Amino acid sequence: MKFLTKKTQTLTPYVAGIQPQEPGWIKLNTNENPYPPSPKVAETIANFSLDNLRLYPSGDSTQLKNAIAVRYGVNPRNVFCGNGSDEVLALAYQAFFSGKTVQTPDISYGFYPVWANMYDVTTQEIPVDENFTIDTTSYKGAEGVIIANPNAPTAQALTLAEVEEIVKNNPQAVVLIDEAYIDFSTEKSAVPLTEKYENLLVVQTFSKSYALAGMRVGFAIGSLALIDGLGRMKDAFNSYPLDAIAQRAASAAISDAPYWDETRKKVMTTRENVRKALQDQGHKVPESHTNFIFFKPKEPKTAREWYEHLLENKILVRYWDKPRIGDYLRVSIGTDQEMEAFLQCMKP
Repeated sequence: MKFLTKKTQTLTPYVAGIQPQEPGWIKLNTNENPYPPSPKVAETIANFSLDNLRLYPSGDSTQLKNAIAVRYGVNPRNVFCGNGSDEVLALAYQAFFSGKTVQTPDISYGFYPVWANMYDVTTQEIPVDENFTIDTTSYKGAEGVIIANPNAPTAQALTLAEVEEIVKNNPQAVVLIDEAYIDFSTEKSAVPLTEKYENLLVVQTFSKSYALAGMRVGFAIGSLALIDGLGRMKDAFNSYPLDAIAQRAASAAISDAPYWDETRKKVMTTRENVRKALQDQGHKVPESHTNFIFFKPKEPKTAREWYEHLLENKILVRYWDKPRIGDYLRVSIGTDQEMEAFLQCMKP
């Protein structure tokens, strides 16, 4: 510890889900896509010339930015790319929130407080209600706002109108909407609102609906002022954030809309089937807008006991021993076969 700075000593790192190395586990704890990436990704990687690896990649991910711009109907200048949405979010904390007070739900993505501590951001946590719903009227006059929509780990979502209400009520602050799971929701993305509001930044990832968690690709869409801020921070830290293979693979993935739509709908169908099955078993299962289910298991077993029971059967889910959510489990949506094994273990 003597070699660490005071800042480093005070950090409490984010704890990700268990990543087992041995075979035989059913892994439903990190919200990965159960289906492989688009066949166009495999084709792109197979045809990638290794000679290109001796050269630095595009510093601003030009090809990928263009592909994202086409997909969302925006100007490429309004797109920023990074190593997963986590890097994009970390850069946003530095560029827009450092030294300020940021409003965010009290139950949300566990990395937010880590970045806040790292980049000297004061967090004002606004409680969600007993149904984990975000009260949009509480977000007013902020210096910054960050909301995951749909929210994690609660799987609840705001409507587009509710997102716009928050943006309108905070005209002097950057409102960051983290849409890692929006493609599994019936609610719409806030990307179209970025053309109307200069203070809105929407962040998304290729890790979930595009099945590229292993490549670490994320992006943001926003006004030129916000994209310039992210670019300044990136270039002061690492001017070549995305490797050449990742840029091309992600470009191929986002260009294959039919495959993306097919697989996300499969996940959503399985999710609803699992929700109904859990409800039939007597578990409390709220609606989900994500590729996971956040639910309260049936008593007399506690959530921790259910978690340990699943662990004994080599099924990994997520459990947090924290206030308000300690009675809940989060289970990612896997294949139908994996979910059937999970459901068998959840029988009272």
